[in-house]
Order: sequence, then C-alpha cells, then structure tokens
Amino acid sequence: MAKYRQNLPQLAGDIFLSDGGMETTLIFDEGAELPHFASFVLMSSPEGRQQLKNYYIRYLEIARKHRAGFILDTPTWRANPDWGALLGYGPEELRTVNRDSIALLAELRNEFEPDGAPCVISGAIGPRGDGYKAGDMDAGEAETYHAAQIESFAQTEADMVSAYTLTNYKEAIGIARAAQLNAMPCAISFTVETDGRLVTGLSLADAINRVDDATGASPVYYLINCAHPTHFTQALEKGEPWVDRVYGAKANASAKSHAELDESATLDAGDPLDLGQRYNTLRQTFPGMRVLGGCCGTDHRHIAAICEACL
Repeated sequence: MAKYRQNLPQLAGDIFLSDGGMETTLIFDEGAELPHFASFVLMSSPEGRQQLKNYYIRYLEIARKHRAGFILDTPTWRANPDWGALLGYGPEELRTVNRDSIALLAELRNEFEPDGAPCVISGAIGPRGDGYKAGDMDAGEAETYHAAQIESFAQTEADMVSAYTLTNYKEAIGIARAAQLNAMPCAISFTVETDGRLVTGLSLADAINRVDDATGASPVYYLINCAHPTHFTQALEKGEPWVDRVYGAKANASAKSHAELDESATLDAGDPLDLGQRYNTLRQTFPGMRVLGGCCGTDHRHIAAICEACL
C-alpha cells in the first residue's frame, strides 16, 4: 500500500528535497547510454538498476544528514506510449517498467526513511512530445494518452504522480483529470522560457489558473522546472493567489536558454553555491516554496548547496 497517498507530508510546509538532473548526470557525468533521454532503459538490467540506486543514494544521504524530507521521483519521464515505441517498449513492457521503478524506490525508502524524515514516492510523467517545444494535444486526448502510465502507478506503492517539463496547459489538464480518476495526488510542473512565459507565450499565471479552472483545482500543487531562477522569478507576483499554488522548483543550473542548451554538446553545470543562494532568496520572498530540487545540469552538489543555504 502507498504510505502517504492520503496525507502527503510536504503539504504541511516543511522543506522537502528532490534530486537533480537525472538524465544529464547519467549521460554527461557517468557515461550512460540513454537513447531519447530515457533513463528508464536502465531498469532492464541489474547493472542499470544498481546505477540508478547509486544515483538516488547520493541525494538520500544529503537528506538524511539534514533530516529533511525527500521526494523520490521514478526514472520514467519518457515511459509513455510514443517515446516507449521509439525504444521498442509496448504497452505491457511500459506497464512493467513503471511498476518496477516504483518497487526500486520503495526499496530505497525502506532503507533510508527509518533514519530520517519522510520519503515520498512519486511516479514521474513527462510530456508526450519535446519538453522544450509546444505540444498540440487537447485536454481529452492528453487524458487518454497519459491514463495508462498513471493507472500503472496507482496500482503500486506510489504516493503521487508528478508531471514535469510541461509546455501546454491543455496537456496538464488531461494529466490532472487522469490522476483524479485514479485517485492519485498529482503535481504539475511547467517549464518557462527566459521571459518567464511558456513556449506558447502564455503566462505562468494563466497556465495555472486555466488548469485549476478546468479541474476544480485538483492538482495538489504546481512546480517550475527546467529553467534558471532568473528566468522564472520575474513571473512570480507576490500576493497573487496563483503563486500560493506553486510549492517549489527544480531549476536548471545554467542560465542559458532552452535553444542554447539544445545545441550544446557539453554540460553547463553552473555554480552550485550561486544556485543555493538563489533558492534561499526565493524562499525568503515566497516562503511557500518548499519542494527544492534541480533539473538539467544539476547533481548532488547543487542539492547539497541548496540544502545548506535553505535549511
């Protein structure tokens, strides 16, 4: 049974850490072969599963040291039908890898949680298309498309699902509705461009308000990921009700645009200490920001710096 599905501890207000940029770390720092940026392929071998466990353990040790809560996201950002098909995974293979990914994280929770604060297990969902480009699905199509992955998570020890790097509010609506039908708490994370807007030009405020209006505010909270703090802090308006729905960020270490990152053959890891201080400033301005992690270019050093700066 899921341990926290009915009562997510991060909603109480304490800081919860999350991991950094899984795919960029595995590819650039560890030399892993991840076709189509799909880290779930490592689940297919004992060596790959151990590499994933080692990846998570580095972060869990930081959380344990500071007695901070931790959100364990599965390596399943690409484990949906279209990306799975490109990698030779059919519906049953995807169902298996999604469930097995939760089981892997449950093993880690059993090992690390008794010594520290709560570990929440989250099934990670990615966009149907490219996380840097605008998707064109309507809400109904998105609900049908993402339902199978969410159903897979609902039958496991997963406490919630989290959808990352979304660029289209309609896809977010579909994911939220599919999660609601499966009684799964759902977090929605949008990515923004250097101007603080979605790639479609829609403001972050409008994206969140449209999802809430269409779903009865069913997402438990929102996040921002895959953008540097200098890109999204300009979009946050103190005192606005929608900002209270944004519970955290998984920021990039690099201040480069998505277009620049897409064309880069090397990893821009930025400055961990600078990123930590930016998170501290973010927390001081918006105390409701409590889920703190990283995205492209970040690793355990960045999360340690964020932890030191904010705790």
